[in-house]
Amino acid sequence: MHGAVLYAPGDVRFEERTDPTIQNPADAVIRTVATCVCGSDLWDYRGINPVVQPTPFGHEYVGIVEEVGADVKAVQPGQFVIGSFFASDNTCPNCKNGYQTNCLHREFVGAEGCQAERIRIPLADGTLVATPRMPDEKYIPSLLACSDVMGTGWYAAKAAEVRPGDTVAVVGDGAVGLCAVIAARELGAERIIAMSRHESRQKLAREFGATHIVAERGEEGVARIKELTGGIGADRVLECVGNAQSMQQALNSTRPGGNVGFVGVPHGVSLDGEQLFYSHVGVRGGPAPVREYLPHLIDLVLAGRIDPGRVFDLELPLSEAAEGYKAMDERRAIKALLRP
Repeated sequence: MHGAVLYAPGDVRFEERTDPTIQNPADAVIRTVATCVCGSDLWDYRGINPVVQPTPFGHEYVGIVEEVGADVKAVQPGQFVIGSFFASDNTCPNCKNGYQTNCLHREFVGAEGCQAERIRIPLADGTLVATPRMPDEKYIPSLLACSDVMGTGWYAAKAAEVRPGDTVAVVGDGAVGLCAVIAARELGAERIIAMSRHESRQKLAREFGATHIVAERGEEGVARIKELTGGIGADRVLECVGNAQSMQQALNSTRPGGNVGFVGVPHGVSLDGEQLFYSHVGVRGGPAPVREYLPHLIDLVLAGRIDPGRVFDLELPLSEAAEGYKAMDERRAIKALLRP
């Protein structure tokens, strides 16, 4: 088979790789129908995370089950499936508490690279969710979004405890931030403030449910949020970037007693304990337990209620994965969908 391999910052190659096989009785092998480039992949592509050897890449996927191990019961060959970027047994105490990305037996599915024609999925019964039937082609992008960015945006809203009637601010206008707008709308937020400087992303945010757009950043952005909220701050703020400025902006934009849900992978982020103490702001985040939300999100997609696949504004053959990375790095694309 063939797949994408990151050799060094800015150096993505499409090359022949060893076909995945069943290594453990709980494994499944799927043929990918679609995969994509994630914003978090850009940390490595840009050299912010070190790349010390050629590394198969990608952690988002939908596909058709081709083979299963002897212990796999929940999925079978021929089924269309969506899975999380972390494999989980879905039975350990952490999984039962809704935090499958902290499964006691978790494995990173992306370790073997999901930007490939085939993928081995560990702990298949606890990781994969099958659709009731083969989905129509029009649903493929949105189902793919559920494997990470939609589930991550949903977790940002759940971690911040978005409730009906809330005013919610979303920091970040990438795919996760845009999906967080969808989540806030679905959870009943009355006002959704999307922080974005880019006209095309502002337009999509509004179509997803944003009621206000704030283009300012830093202290100016915080001042604008305060202006829109009577000087108090938003009830819930969803941080979807992962750098020091975005986290500080999120904290400063939240009202006393409000919550920040942070899902951007932190880089250079540190929190001031004294500021937190006196702000009365709650903070919760981490790797999104996508598996917890997959059944509900899949139902919402197939019912036509949400369409997160619209974040894919560039579609390429898998063989052109390098262009997908380049386009996202240069902000010519929100998110690149790759077809094997």
